[in-house]
Amino acid sequence: MIPHTSPPLHRRTLLLGMAAFAAFGAAPSAQAAPPASTNSLSTGGWASADEATQAHLLDRVTWGCTGQGVQALGGLGISAYLASQLRPGANAPLPREAQAQIDAMTISRTPIEALAADMEARHRAAKALPTERERKAALKTWQQDMRALQQEAAARFVLRALYSPTQLREKMTWFWMNHFNVFAGKGTLRALVGDYEERAIRPHALGRFRDLLGATARHPAMLRYLDNAQNAAGRINENYARELMELHTLGVDGGYSQQDVQELARVLTGVGIARQPDSDEPPRMKPALRRHYVRDGLFEFNPQRHDWEPKTLLSQPLRAEGLAEVDEALDRLARAPATARFITRKIALFLVGDNPPPALLQTLARSFERTDGDIAAVLETLFNTPEFRASLGQRFRDPVHYALAGLRLAHGDAVLPNTDPALAWLQRLAEPLYGRVTPDGYPLDSASWSGSGQMSTRFEMARALGAGALAAPPASDDAAPRAAPRMPPALAQTAYVRAMEPNWSPATRNALAQATSPREWNLLFLASPEFMHG
Repeated sequence: MIPHTSPPLHRRTLLLGMAAFAAFGAAPSAQAAPPASTNSLSTGGWASADEATQAHLLDRVTWGCTGQGVQALGGLGISAYLASQLRPGANAPLPREAQAQIDAMTISRTPIEALAADMEARHRAAKALPTERERKAALKTWQQDMRALQQEAAARFVLRALYSPTQLREKMTWFWMNHFNVFAGKGTLRALVGDYEERAIRPHALGRFRDLLGATARHPAMLRYLDNAQNAAGRINENYARELMELHTLGVDGGYSQQDVQELARVLTGVGIARQPDSDEPPRMKPALRRHYVRDGLFEFNPQRHDWEPKTLLSQPLRAEGLAEVDEALDRLARAPATARFITRKIALFLVGDNPPPALLQTLARSFERTDGDIAAVLETLFNTPEFRASLGQRFRDPVHYALAGLRLAHGDAVLPNTDPALAWLQRLAEPLYGRVTPDGYPLDSASWSGSGQMSTRFEMARALGAGALAAPPASDDAAPRAAPRMPPALAQTAYVRAMEPNWSPATRNALAQATSPREWNLLFLASPEFMHG
């Protein structure tokens, strides 16, 4: 029950909203599928796209349609716009206010090697304090500073997702962060997760899958999360090897055996995290091993911990040795037909929706194999398919998609001075950034996000967005979010809404017609099935 100290929802508004929610599980009326085409993006059937299709396209390849996106697409045309998103330049500037927030962050100003060393040293020092009281106080401060680093990484992601012109890169960064999931709450990963996203994931989000796979395999966040830093000859830890095959490449039905898991775990022995500063000499070892030692920032391959016995992976012997053996194994996994099928199916789930057609999956897998895992090329193939176009406006938004799309629509190009409320809403919506405990990442299917509790929370977020100022969510269901009074945004006048209006269902049209204020209209639209799907 909402307390009397906060602005209550008008009873009729609540009823209208719940009526809109009653149809949340049903997608808006599907558009007719365009004729099949195998042409390039320049002639891929987009020339005849109406305004609603263009708006849906922007919804799908960005974090949500905005006036700026409409202008960019209109200025370039669909084909050129998609090409610019698929292969963006290296440095697409953010708005000055957003970039200033990122530049002021500790993770932007301090190299990860220094941050990690400082956090490790402070942890050791705290545990060595003489009294329990001192230890608890020091460890509490240490934990707070760790959480602050994670919060900075999450804020940076949100700012880029909301305001970067290279929207597809930011969207695929999220996809790959979820695919190669690490849980920030384990050990010291809070200090590492921002660098993991920045250096292992984001530069390769539209590049070659093999490069992306290799970058994750060398990053301390992954090695610590899946315990490979503990993997050594005579003390084998299979955790990373198993997930590398089951979740990162081949898939659970990818044709590998438990013997393959054991062999890959042996391959990965010695792959870990350097504990000594860069300035220190490498560990002492025999000259024959010294030439195999590799140190790159926090990454370390220690040949003294490596299993040098012969190995066989996927029924074929490995011929390389040392760290080159790891690279040979990753090459084999990245180029396996099962990997092409598994990865492209996940991409289709992410960008098309539940139960992608088998013909589409075959087309994408062939593209992956033909291009040696070129992610941008696979996406280009996808965007040119009739199945992709037919899916526009039909995919149920997961919480991150819903929250960011709502923010982009409600706030437009105005830069949020504080991302904390947005991050708090993601926490309430059960999809916090870097918060998935298990290595499988957040689910991509709509059924996982369409429960009654999820819908109630979305309704509250719609209320906050529709009011014009995004307040932090309530601490419990018995409190309401509060924000400074502000004029509600005129969502009904946006290019996005005007483009979508002809395709509204009678139920949505009727509910919106009964709204008595812009605030109420905004709430109902953001709670409608049409906005729940993109």
